[in-house]
Amino acid sequence: MKSILYQKYQTESVPALKEKFGYKNINAVPKIEKVSVNIGINARNTESNYVDNVESIVTRITGQKPVKTKAKKAISAFKIREGMVVGVKATLRGQMMYDFLDKLVLVAVPRIRDFRGLDIKNIDNTGNLTLGLKEYNVFPEILPDEVERNYGLEISITTSAKNYEEGLELFKTLGFPFKKQ
Repeated sequence: MKSILYQKYQTESVPALKEKFGYKNINAVPKIEKVSVNIGINARNTESNYVDNVESIVTRITGQKPVKTKAKKAISAFKIREGMVVGVKATLRGQMMYDFLDKLVLVAVPRIRDFRGLDIKNIDNTGNLTLGLKEYNVFPEILPDEVERNYGLEISITTSAKNYEEGLELFKTLGFPFKKQ
């Protein structure tokens, strides 16, 4: 079963982007290539199951087993040693990526407290969108009673767009809720 956003991309986004930017080939139209979900871990935390809790949260949110990221070098000011786990990330592609984006755009983002829309400043010069969420409990897999500690969550959506305008138009045609300018 195809996701809602993928069907919208096929039926609405591709024709609109071809018309606006004058693409001759369908393969030249920008598309979403991957989504990275990342949670940084406080290296000073001494709880034994801290990393496992964060790992299970990312697994439930993305539906994929995450990778532990380790420090490349020691930083004494932050009490980080080389090889210490400093984050957990999952990279989604294909059908899992579109399923996650459906959940993000249609369910999670509208559940954010005091949400007024995504800021277009979150799109970089190459058309990629990066979101930072203060709480991960906006996702439907996370029950409110099981939240012991809130972790910040970073979501990076990488596109094949060549510039800011193409990326912005891609996200607008897909129905990402941006602030009114």
